[in-house]
Amino acid sequence: MANFNDIINSPKPVLVDFSAEWCGPCKMMAPILKEVAGKVGDKARIIKIDVDKNPAVAQKYQVMSVPTIMVFKNGEIKFREPGVMQAPQLVSLLERNM
Repeated sequence: MANFNDIINSPKPVLVDFSAEWCGPCKMMAPILKEVAGKVGDKARIIKIDVDKNPAVAQKYQVMSVPTIMVFKNGEIKFREPGVMQAPQLVSLLERNM
């Protein structure tokens, strides 16, 4: 897998879903992210980071609760919010950062 820093340093917006296997609301994000991916296509990248498998990344970005949604562009955090978000909200968020 590509290095997380390489991925988020992309000129395209990268939506990162920080989640965990045991987290119920995180499971609700899967179909939402699939819908978002269908709408934005290759204009943005969407990745999932399991905080239990990637504790250093979670710690670096101070992810205290899951799910936490972050949008990066050129390595900068453009958006950050904990909790489940709806597809239209995420699509417009990505479009604003394209």
